[in-house]
Amino acid sequence: MQSPETDHGDGARTELLQRYHSDTEIMGSETAAYSGPLSGPLNKRGAGGGRKSPRFNLSDPRATADDEAYVEITLDVCDDSVAVRSVKAAGTADSELTPLAKVLEKTSSFGSSVVQTASSRIKQVSQELKRFASFSKRPNQARLERTKSAAAHALKGLKFISKADCGAGWLVVEKRFDQLTAATNGLLNRSHFCECIGMNQSKEFAGELFDALARRGNIMSDSINKTQLKEFWDQISDQSFDSRLQTFFDMVDKDADGRITEAEVKEIITLSASANKLSNIQKQADEYAALIMEELDPDHVGYILIENLEMLLLQAPNQTAARVGGGESRNLSQMLSQKLKPMPELNPLRRWYGDAKYFLQDNWQRVWVMALWIGAMLGLFAWKFVQYRNREAYNVMGHCVCMAKGAAETLKLNMALILLPVCRNTITWLRNKTKLGVAVPFDDNLNFHKVIAVAIGIGVVIHATYHLSCDFPRLLRASPAKYMQMVQYFGKQPSSYWHFVMSFEGISGVVMVVLMAIAFTLASPLFRRGRVNLPKVLKKLSGFNAFWYSHHLFVIVYSLLIAHGFKLYLTHKWYKKTTWMYLAVPITLYASERLIRAFRSSIKPVKILKVAVYPGNVLTLHMSKPQGFRYKSGQYMFVNCAAVSPFEWHPFSITSAPGDDYLSVHIRTLGDWTRQLRSVFSEVCQPPPTGKSGLLRADCIQGENPNFPRVLIDGPYGAPAQDYKKYEVVLLVGLGIGATPMISIVKDIVNNIKGGGNGGGSSSSRSSSSSSSSFRTRRAYFYWVTREQGSFDWFKGIMNEVAAMDQGEIIEMHNYCTSVYEEGDARSALIAMLQSLNHAKHGVDVVSGTRVKTHFAKPNWRSVYKHIALNHTNARVGVFYCGAPALTKELRQLALDFSHRTSTKFEFHKENF
Repeated sequence: MQSPETDHGDGARTELLQRYHSDTEIMGSETAAYSGPLSGPLNKRGAGGGRKSPRFNLSDPRATADDEAYVEITLDVCDDSVAVRSVKAAGTADSELTPLAKVLEKTSSFGSSVVQTASSRIKQVSQELKRFASFSKRPNQARLERTKSAAAHALKGLKFISKADCGAGWLVVEKRFDQLTAATNGLLNRSHFCECIGMNQSKEFAGELFDALARRGNIMSDSINKTQLKEFWDQISDQSFDSRLQTFFDMVDKDADGRITEAEVKEIITLSASANKLSNIQKQADEYAALIMEELDPDHVGYILIENLEMLLLQAPNQTAARVGGGESRNLSQMLSQKLKPMPELNPLRRWYGDAKYFLQDNWQRVWVMALWIGAMLGLFAWKFVQYRNREAYNVMGHCVCMAKGAAETLKLNMALILLPVCRNTITWLRNKTKLGVAVPFDDNLNFHKVIAVAIGIGVVIHATYHLSCDFPRLLRASPAKYMQMVQYFGKQPSSYWHFVMSFEGISGVVMVVLMAIAFTLASPLFRRGRVNLPKVLKKLSGFNAFWYSHHLFVIVYSLLIAHGFKLYLTHKWYKKTTWMYLAVPITLYASERLIRAFRSSIKPVKILKVAVYPGNVLTLHMSKPQGFRYKSGQYMFVNCAAVSPFEWHPFSITSAPGDDYLSVHIRTLGDWTRQLRSVFSEVCQPPPTGKSGLLRADCIQGENPNFPRVLIDGPYGAPAQDYKKYEVVLLVGLGIGATPMISIVKDIVNNIKGGGNGGGSSSSRSSSSSSSSFRTRRAYFYWVTREQGSFDWFKGIMNEVAAMDQGEIIEMHNYCTSVYEEGDARSALIAMLQSLNHAKHGVDVVSGTRVKTHFAKPNWRSVYKHIALNHTNARVGVFYCGAPALTKELRQLALDFSHRTSTKFEFHKENF
């Protein structure tokens, strides 16, 4: 049948239009099924403006030269469908056409019903046939054949609703519909569609999806009923890739003409970027739309079709095929998965033995230290208990005095030990210069500090409770004969309980308890991290500043403790007053460290070289390296800025490598001090020139920086990540700003391998770097996970530098942006396509702006460990993590699981400040 021209005599005749992919589509000799429904607006009126006619004009004497602009389309018209039977150029005879037309025109009763049915169907497909007619003028292009890998990729792509949510999900959607339409007579407005189907965080995207489905169903209203919602749900939850592809195409093709123009591409890029919180892509939507059109429209016809979109979507498996192992790797992966499945042990003794064995293997360093400490406390407690059990005080106060004195002896030990884990210079020296790190878990210094604090709290409660509630009342109630033994210690028997409480021993004890309670409370995570909700007038009692200043109350506590120890009730001889003996060495060591910090920071001034303020409230400081300042990648230093506070020192990981001739730190605004620091430096910064990253920048010109605030540094100090060189394979994981120590390590690995084991650069850096014999790292996996696209600006230059220098592919870098929906989600589909195109053409990732390609959503950490275990059998892998505590448990447990059940041993280390 020939597409009709405009008949000026009879009025406008119907244009029969058919979508390129119909329910049964024919291209050349190939037939392919399509599961998606037809769509399109009602057929348009002709230019003449007459009524719509169901007649099929087979010929027109006036149709001469214009015939070549049309094609002949044969339709099979049934009661409930219209299907394309053949497509030919205009003028080609088809014997089946004439009988069909005659039947439709001459058989009035039968023809009337058929024409009525056909007309309603033709209305839906009118625009689609026009689109096909336009396409027929282009060279025939076979539909993309899907390979096995492409078909598998198609099943995972363009998902609007996950497979698991399809069946049970409708019940939830129906319930939401009833709630949302309770006051609207059962009609769901477009604005509530996102909430109803569970796309609350993608309101604009859900709105465009609503519009596309409404256009397909010829729904002109902004509201739908439950039946229509069920039809929408069936379409978006359809697991057929063809159906999902058609729905996505319809979202982009807003005028339903079967063609996607550059303006429509730009609009969907902006929409997808907004749904995934990618502001940089939104700003460059014009550029990226042109890129897509350049790739998919090489003939510059001004539009792209659905098969072009399909071809681009299914290219991903081919691009990644080279990185995927063959059958042998897949078999090994399956075997490893089977081996990692938990096998419950039925015998309880064997289960207990296995658990105990693995626990000791993984924690033997902590076990022996804790055992020694607990043994020392038990020994001291028992010694004092027995000692006072044999003294005359026992006859008056009984076991109460034994318990109080036993607890007091453990308090002396713990008040001395609690200072040692925070002697950072000493610990750093022991880590770097001795082999004690093999047996002593220096990484757990702050954890041990906290455990000792808990023991102190328990000791204080026992000591104070037995004195106040048992010893003092028994002294008051003792008979004169019994009390005579206590006269030499307490004097005349008092008549009031307050006699003991108001003595120096009582007052000093109560004051110490109060000050310790304040310091312990403000050091708890709820207060230190500002998680507790306090009234406005008490807000300053939470946060790091409150923790920092309250901890200095221990200067008073230790002074009172020494005095309290000299005023003991039951001891007169000085050499038996042992409190000062316990505290002398730790207090001297800690005081010396504080003096060294003040002295070292004042004689090693730093000059600010560059300042940059990045998105995500991150401040970067580049400073001159003081002479003799030697450090290792992974270490940290303290920073002080008198313009903010002359007394506060805060630790930050060093992001520069030992081979660099400068020091750099990246500081994220999380509290009062960091917020004020960013403010004072922002005042001397300006918007960056073209080509420079950051929101604000300031560079030192000719060595003069009179406007920069004065900064002091102290360090470096040891950290777990500095030991990465002990491992041939390392897994570096950073969350957000936690990537700072890992960036330094990544740079150092490249420098060490490039320089044959030395960090390169200045002599100080060379002496600080390990020799080739001690540098064992030959493979590194770096995973950086962040929520915001702007975060990638923090280390853009460093990552590009590493990618350019790492010719041997020693470092495998992975960026993850969790604000982007996971791969396969329709909301991120266009971002994934754009990413592949831009990276292939320019070598730059559209999300991170670096040469490192960004993954979407969160990593599958089990798969990460599995990948490393398969590639590095019988190897020791160092896992170094810096970031929020939430991920610590998962990464540590995976390291244990893979270490116990594979030949690869993972050793987990977490950064602590």
